[in-house]
This record gives sequence, C-alpha cells and structure tokens, in this order.
Amino acid sequence: MIGRFILLLAMSLALVLPARAQDLSALAQYAPARSQIAQSGDKLAITLGISQPVPYRAFLLADPYRLVIDFRELNFGANPPENLLKGSDAIKGLRWGKFRPGWSRMVAELAHPMRLVSSEERTKGDPQIALTLKKVPAAKFTPRKGAADSALWDLPQPAPTPAPHRRQDGTRPLKVVLDPGHGGIDPGAEDGGAHEADIVLGFARQLRDAMRRAGMQVVMTRDQDVFVPLETRVTVARAAGADIFISLHADSIAEGRATGSTIYRLDDHAETEATRKLVQRHDRDDILAGVDLNGQGDAITHILVDLARRDTQPRSVRLSQVLAGAIKGAGLHMHKRPVQGANFSVLKSPDIPSVLVELGFLSSPADRARLKDPDWRARMAAAITKGVETWAQADAAEAKLLRQ
Repeated sequence: MIGRFILLLAMSLALVLPARAQDLSALAQYAPARSQIAQSGDKLAITLGISQPVPYRAFLLADPYRLVIDFRELNFGANPPENLLKGSDAIKGLRWGKFRPGWSRMVAELAHPMRLVSSEERTKGDPQIALTLKKVPAAKFTPRKGAADSALWDLPQPAPTPAPHRRQDGTRPLKVVLDPGHGGIDPGAEDGGAHEADIVLGFARQLRDAMRRAGMQVVMTRDQDVFVPLETRVTVARAAGADIFISLHADSIAEGRATGSTIYRLDDHAETEATRKLVQRHDRDDILAGVDLNGQGDAITHILVDLARRDTQPRSVRLSQVLAGAIKGAGLHMHKRPVQGANFSVLKSPDIPSVLVELGFLSSPADRARLKDPDWRARMAAAITKGVETWAQADAAEAKLLRQ
C-alpha cells in the first residue's frame, strides 16, 4: 500500500508541476549493494536499492512469462542488475535500460508462471523497491496484475481526429516517416563490435537530411537511443499523416552468408527461411522488452482493414521495386533477392505504403565495412531519396487519374 500511495501522489504532482520539473532525467541511481533476489520454496523476494524514491509500477505479462518494472527514472549505471540472477533459478534472464524519454524499464523473464503477491516502495532509511512473487499453476496466472492506471502511462493517449488524410497527388510536400529499428533496452543485432540500433539511427538522421534537402517533410519514430514498441512506430506514422513509412534495419544471420541490401514489403508468408527467422526475432525483441503484442479485433475491423490494404498494398509493392532499382542504379551491392515479402509488424499499416530496408547484414564483414563507410552511407541515402522521389511522381500521377 505504501508503494501505491507514493505512486498516486507522484502522479498527482506531475499534473500540476511545470513541464521543466517533469523533464528531469536520471533522478535516482540503482544501488547494487542493497539489491538482491532471494528464493524460498515457491516464493521469490526481489529487492532493488535506489538512491531516492521514484514513481514506479510492476506487472506481469505472458508468452513468455515476464515481470515488468517501470521507473521514472532510474539510472542503472555501470553495475549490471544481471548479478542479481545468482540468487534464484526462477528468473531466466534480465533486461534493463531506457524505455522511453523519462522512463526506465527492467524486464525479468520468469522460468514459470508466478503471482505478484506484493509490491511496495520503502522510503524510510535507504529507499528500496520490494516485490514478492509466488509460483502458481499456469491456469491461475494473471497477466498485467499490479499495473496501475496512470495519467503518465496510459497508452494509447487520446489522439486528435483531423480531416481524413488524402492520398498524395504532388500538390504538397511528400510526408515520410523514417523508422530506425530497435533502440534503448533493445539494441538489435550485435556483431563485430557494431550495434544495429546505433547504426540505423545514424543512417536515419543522414537520410532525413537528404530527404529534407529534396523538399520532403520527414518525421522519425525515434531520434535518440530509446525503445519504441512496434505498434507505436506505426501509430507515429499515422499521427504524422505519413504518405510512406520506411523502417531501417541492419540485421545479423547466424546461418548462411547473407549480404547486401534488401527491400521488404508486406506478405503474410515469409518467402525464405532466413526472412522467417528475422520476423520472429524482431517480434520477440518487442515481447522481451515487456510489450504485449496481443491485438484485439473483430470480423468487421478485419474487413475494413482488408479493403484499405487493397489500395495500399500495390503501392507498397511498387515502392519496394522502385527503391531496389534506385539502389542498384547507384551501383550499391544488393542481396541476390533484392525484393522480398515478409510479415513484419511495422509493415502492417493498411493505409500507409510501407517498406522495410535491410541496409546490410552485420554478420557479413563486407556489409559491416560498408555500413561504417561515410561514402557508402551518403550514396545509399542519395539512392533511397531518389527512389522515393521517382515513386512519388508516378504515384501522384496515378492519384490524379483515379480522381478524374
């Protein structure tokens, strides 16, 4: 109860404090010397030492079983919480780090279903967050138990409803949303000392600048090292009134010798085994970061989505083909199958032509060298920009014919 009271008090203050006061960063420090995980029978006690009290929440998710703890804001510093795992075999792994601006997250993957018995923040003496969990049968597992309602956290936030977005016809600047994959708690692929999240963010900034010089309006789903859930990335595009959505990645494949850039457009079935594994890993990264991807829907919703996609999907296919042609035309190395279909979550917007660009594979030494080469990055940014311009001109001409 103490923790719930502090959380609600902090939320109330957040509503009346000026914006500058709410924007403070890294107020609390993680204290590893005062943190532990203790297991006794079917019970698990987690204690997290902190330098000062912070608003927090704790809840459970399934598939896989996870305990998620959010803080506003906790700096984990150079002492990794993974040392806590020495105290229990009930936790298979930990993830932690920045989740979104102003918030940190720790995710514990549980070895079996558990119930959140208690959760409190102790403020007397040395502050700490204490949680108790108990093993339960799978039938009694209750996802999201303990997640408090919050004016700071409820998602999605109410969105304005402007006039319906009209298909671009060349009479205004093209609106592009660039989506640098991964970030924050999810670094993406790692190989040869390179991190996917860092590489694609740097390239996205370079591509953004090239597109703006070409007269386009560009919005990025993230412009810093923070985690953005997959579904939120699409929401950002829709809120921006995007004409196209381009997700940027640089993956790593253990099997085979994949190399070169690849353009993906939406397809219900992955066209290759490697692509299927990429899709599974992208979605699992989201799941392990504590995001519940279970969507809700009904038959009417699916029908409306399918109708919208009948117009959008052919435009996405053309966009993927034109981009591949522009990259090839610039003399840049591409995968032996430069355009492929895949069921990536970020490609599922029914009303925005969307593609995912694998710039290269970190598992390939040649691709890693290209991804770090300033000249190659500039040429790739120019090629993608040219491809988008070419596609937009043809798409606008088609839009005018359809309106006549």
